[in-house]
Amino acid sequence: MGGPVSVSADLSKVLDKAYEEKSLTELVDAPVAALAGVSEGDAKLLQEAFNIKTVGDLGRNKYFRTAAAIVSLADSAK
Repeated sequence: MGGPVSVSADLSKVLDKAYEEKSLTELVDAPVAALAGVSEGDAKLLQEAFNIKTVGDLGRNKYFRTAAAIVSLADSAK
């Protein structure tokens, strides 16, 4: 009981090709530009505005988490 849980997901559509085979731990530490559709310029703006440098920083950012929660609540209220 309480042992490790194996997680499997096809993330190839949401990651740049160079990051498709990385572990979840490596992805959390990867630069934001590892996400498909996020350019180096976008990553620079995220760093300047919110000090977001990694995928983990983005996922843990209070503003992005709050916005995602609001969207989820609004969607479930439909």
